[in-house]
Amino acid sequence: MAGQRVTVQVDGRRLVLSNLDKVLYPETGFTKGDVIDYYARIAPVLLPHLRDRPTTFRRFPEGVGAEPFFEKDVARHAPAWVRTARLPSSRGREGANAHPLINDLPTLVWAANLAALELHVPQWTVGPGQVRRAPDLLVFDLDPGVPATIVECCRVAVLLREELVADGLTPYAKTSGSKGLQLYCGVRTRRPAATSEYARAIGTRLAGRHPGEVVATMAKALRPGKVFIDWSQNNPAKTTVAPYSLRGRERPTVSTPVTWEEVGSCRRPGDLTFTSDETLARVEAHGDLFAPVHDDHVAVPGA
Repeated sequence: MAGQRVTVQVDGRRLVLSNLDKVLYPETGFTKGDVIDYYARIAPVLLPHLRDRPTTFRRFPEGVGAEPFFEKDVARHAPAWVRTARLPSSRGREGANAHPLINDLPTLVWAANLAALELHVPQWTVGPGQVRRAPDLLVFDLDPGVPATIVECCRVAVLLREELVADGLTPYAKTSGSKGLQLYCGVRTRRPAATSEYARAIGTRLAGRHPGEVVATMAKALRPGKVFIDWSQNNPAKTTVAPYSLRGRERPTVSTPVTWEEVGSCRRPGDLTFTSDETLARVEAHGDLFAPVHDDHVAVPGA
């Protein structure tokens, strides 16, 4: 029945799960129960990438064919045991939002039960007293302008990798789970603006060297057929989709870590498109390809 509720214990926490047979991905018949099952199974590799990062949900309560919404403040409906970080509202609004901190399996299952298909996190964490730490991640979001695809993103990623390695950084790649590719580096800095400044400089430099393939400005009119290096995702107010998060696409695709060999050999978009089952199989075979990003913390060049 659509309204069925099931009470479960998850690591000692009581959760009431509802509408488990509700189809959220009509094209494949993937249900809310399947979403919860995926997140429970991927949790061992996903949770380290969410830990202490205030999370923004993108919820699809009526499925991917209906209008989703972003949710930052869960103060009104989160169980008392869900840890939150109260942070000032963005865009000049008064007050604060109680962002969930998805540090454990019960909180992750609770989020999945809300049809929070997508989990978006910043490039920084909160510490004791909910104090925002300086960024520990540097990100480049490669977005293809039609008719470009992830294939072109991979070509640009190889060029970008060369720049980053020359500066002493170690980049790791993952698909966005949608159209593009994202590169991350583990960094350390005391200045929150340092990552944005560096990313902008690198993006601008690459666009100058490869004007027929790369654009690093926000103007959409310049993007068709090129790859937009979105360095602005390093702004402390912005978030990117977490590794291993589902996406609200036609099928349950996942933002999936990939090897540089896979990036270099990508010849068609399907080469780097992974569903939930495929991502689980990859983790079973290879472990967490993205784990080292949290170990390789290098000073932001020029900071």
